[in-house]
Amino acid sequence: MKRLLYAAAGLTALAFAPTGAKAEDASWGCQVLLCAASQNPSWQGVPYCVPPMKKLISAMSKPGFDWPICHEAKAGEPGKEVFEECPAGSQPASSSNGDDHSFRDEKDLCVRIVDKCKDRSEFHRLYGNDEANEQGRITLEVIRSGRDDDFWNQDNGCKVKVTSPRPRRADPWFFDIPNDKGVKERFWFNLRT
Repeated sequence: MKRLLYAAAGLTALAFAPTGAKAEDASWGCQVLLCAASQNPSWQGVPYCVPPMKKLISAMSKPGFDWPICHEAKAGEPGKEVFEECPAGSQPASSSNGDDHSFRDEKDLCVRIVDKCKDRSEFHRLYGNDEANEQGRITLEVIRSGRDDDFWNQDNGCKVKVTSPRPRRADPWFFDIPNDKGVKERFWFNLRT
């Protein structure tokens, strides 16, 4: 909440200092930025914010849409990150195998290589009889090195590739807003009505 107050104070000072105008008189871009930065409650819980944000959502579906900018805040357009970070030790990967001829390379999976032979109890706790496994959300693939007929060069299936869906963000959009010291702070938001 403290971060929002600093951002709001900075935006208000920049946008309204010369005239002493009301928040309703702010440019649409500044209204959107201020509302998107509202964290608790989010913009959906602030009556002032609902009209400019609904206007934004409607405008986004029209051809030639340009994001409204609050030039006074020096924040620019928002960014968007649909997925959360993968858990420690996992790497983002794409479920697209390239055969569907799509142009998207969405990193929608988390992949981790686990040595199930080093710590069998930990492996079983995490991946054995797991509810997620039963529902098909986690897949396990044994990785073998060497040829099947070369027993001495195989690791006997100890390495397992664990693949799970990458968690989606509840608030995928963000603004990086400079604070009073010029350091950018990230404010996450969504565009659900």
